[in-house]
Amino acid sequence: MTMKPLAVVGTALACAAAASAGGLVTAQSLDSPWYRTLRKPDWQPPTAVFGPVWTLLYCLIAVSGAIAFSRPGGEATGARKAWVVQMVLNLAWSVAFFGLRSPLGGLLVIIALWVAIMGYVRRVRRVSWLAAWLFVPYALWVSFATALNAWIWWHNREPGG
Repeated sequence: MTMKPLAVVGTALACAAAASAGGLVTAQSLDSPWYRTLRKPDWQPPTAVFGPVWTLLYCLIAVSGAIAFSRPGGEATGARKAWVVQMVLNLAWSVAFFGLRSPLGGLLVIIALWVAIMGYVRRVRRVSWLAAWLFVPYALWVSFATALNAWIWWHNREPGG
């Protein structure tokens, strides 16, 4: 398996940009009264867990993307487009949930993100099984995060809303 240097650098920079922008938006809300007063489930991991988990996931996302961006052909083109879509939605979730302080908006985006991740896996597996498998931890984490987001939205809705 040969990865093109430009693909490695490009996907690494895209992941770093998403992580930085998403982290900035998130950090601005974590200490806010809005976030502190949200009802959260007992099964939510401690805040300190999210940084290391996302660091690992972004590394896997970048390597998977680099594989897809290093391959020629129509199948790889679809995978590359799907990779970009999931990256945009990945950042959009932080903006919706934390930036706009909207658990419902976050839930709608994270559902779209999960669908986009599955679409990427479906497309990239035709190009590289390794690239597809590298997305499994991400898909599992986003599945968990979707349940967490749904719980937070449901338990913090306005009365009668």
